[in-house]
Amino acid sequence: MAMATAPSRAEVLSLLRSFLQAARKFSDYNIREYAARRAIDGFRGNKALSDPSAIAAAFADGMSQLEVAKRQAAVYSSYAPKTKSVMEVKMSPPERYD
Repeated sequence: MAMATAPSRAEVLSLLRSFLQAARKFSDYNIREYAARRAIDGFRGNKALSDPSAIAAAFADGMSQLEVAKRQAAVYSSYAPKTKSVMEVKMSPPERYD
């Protein structure tokens, strides 16, 4: 059985950046923010891993999850609602009545 090599720090950071880029492709604000938050939380949760085989397994799982996120972003863009979320609507300043 071959020993699993742990990915380098640069590879892990590249995976995180790829997750955040995939999250930005969601057109819905709620899903976009959830995907970004979930990616960051997942990486923080695996921060304490020290066993190279566990790190390699978490990295491989992350790569497969990234592919899922990319596919979901592509599918969701086909069926996304045309209206923006309240969080994305820019409000004009209120009118003053003197």
